[in-house]
Amino acid sequence: MHQARPVGRAAASRKYDLLTALGAFALSQERAAQTRVLRLMTLVTARYNWARDELAVGQREIAALWSVDERTVKREMARLRAMGWLIVKRQGARGRVTEYRMDIDRMLDDTRPAWDRVGPDFALRMQGPEAGQGAEILPMPVRGEVPPPDLASGTEWALAQALLHQENPGQFAAWIRGLERAARTGNRLTLAAPSRFHAAYVQTHLEPRILAALQAVDEDVAELRIVTRG
Repeated sequence: MHQARPVGRAAASRKYDLLTALGAFALSQERAAQTRVLRLMTLVTARYNWARDELAVGQREIAALWSVDERTVKREMARLRAMGWLIVKRQGARGRVTEYRMDIDRMLDDTRPAWDRVGPDFALRMQGPEAGQGAEILPMPVRGEVPPPDLASGTEWALAQALLHQENPGQFAAWIRGLERAARTGNRLTLAAPSRFHAAYVQTHLEPRILAALQAVDEDVAELRIVTRG
């Protein structure tokens, strides 16, 4: 599973996924490992150049960021290289700092046991064939037959769900089935997601497709709003 650099239209969600995987993994480890991963996450968030796939920061600056001495920085960076999470791109010499890149494949392989702790939606997406590669709509694996939605209510949302189920049953099961009709005010429909993460993903990747399905069954729907339940 080769992970492309998180750049482009869906870059923010891919970076968020990586940091989520790292955080969930860290919280399952003993204290020294937790601290090491937290330090890396902070360094990546503050100083990683995603466009160039590069981390070029001096030990003194890292020490200040981590509130440690340079000896600790040297030890921790060596440990991260030994783990395979950081790879030297260019060794520092004559006043130049060492340049690193992240091995995202290795990081995701190592954090895989923690994905289910985030939630089944996260685990399904990360296991998908396009996970992390920037597809605007990430395909979801289908495990068994996905039942169609109940049309008994006859609402625009029930009918739109039927269209979305026909288009992509796996995506419907992973992301759309969990959305509930919360309110209809004029031409605006509000859907409620089970979590903030779920809502953010739907807004980033699926909102145009959902709105198109709604407008196919009710041309008066002009606006879609995604909120979090509760």
